[in-house]
Amino acid sequence: MLAVIKANAYGHGIVTAAEALGGADAFAVARLEEAGMLRAAGCRARIVLLQGVADAHELGKAAELDLEPFVHQTAQIELLEAWRGAHAFPVWLKIDSGMGRLGFRPAQVQAAAGRLAACGRVAGPANLVTHLAEAEQRGNALTRAQIDLFNEVTRGMPGERSIANSAGLIAWPDAQADWVRPGIMLYGISPFEDAIGADLGLKPVMTLETRVLALKELAAGDRVGYGGTFTARRAARIAIAAAGYGDGYPRSAANGTPVQVNGMPAELVGRVSMDMLAIDVSEVLQVSVGDPVQLWGPAVPVERVAASAGTIAYELTCRVSRRVRFERRP
Repeated sequence: MLAVIKANAYGHGIVTAAEALGGADAFAVARLEEAGMLRAAGCRARIVLLQGVADAHELGKAAELDLEPFVHQTAQIELLEAWRGAHAFPVWLKIDSGMGRLGFRPAQVQAAAGRLAACGRVAGPANLVTHLAEAEQRGNALTRAQIDLFNEVTRGMPGERSIANSAGLIAWPDAQADWVRPGIMLYGISPFEDAIGADLGLKPVMTLETRVLALKELAAGDRVGYGGTFTARRAARIAIAAAGYGDGYPRSAANGTPVQVNGMPAELVGRVSMDMLAIDVSEVLQVSVGDPVQLWGPAVPVERVAASAGTIAYELTCRVSRRVRFERRP
């Protein structure tokens, strides 16, 4: 298992995630800075650099940190061929099987692999990897074609293989190969639009919570927040919670977005502000200033919040801001 903990472990804390996922066979990060944080924290595990290196300086840093870079373009092969240091790099050869982003096209793979095999600074045969563009769509024809193309292109080549991301691991068993690269599912979040983590037996590991800052009584016709995007149809009670887009909660969250107040379900009303948001607590029997508000977590699936905001759960967890206090709980 190559556990993907890039982007500060999808917002969960890269060092915390590495400690919690200590049983993984290796970790994957996007950038050198992320790998440096892990090494500085004492992580001695294998670390794979998904974007590879950009120049000789970065290659030297990758050697210093003992990283395994992806190789997805000819310039990176040239950097390895020009390397004069003593370190030999285990590398992962990226193949573009249909994602259209990084990687060698199928017709280029044999030549790229040959150059890496002939390079004295590459340790052993390159691992072979591709990335699925639409694995979250079960039965998708492009995904089927990507898997088949990757298998055809790499047939008979040495090196271990990696295809499956989270969605691929769950929905495409024949994509598991030698290495799987779970990301979002490690954090208890579903990669599928039609499911939440609990549907897949996953448990969310992030809870975003705050408290009730104030309570307000509304009369029919009263409006709430900037732009008056919510107007009370009847007398209502709202709670103002101490959180907003300055904390990473989505400003685009619509009226009716689920929240939990004092252990009871409730709904967002009005436009989210930088530091505050409003919740209709008319149906919550007991609410007081200081009561807990769960914005997402075990009782409020982040996937549901993301859907109400017109985005994906990945974005919500990644953009929780620095001013939010993180606690690691058992």
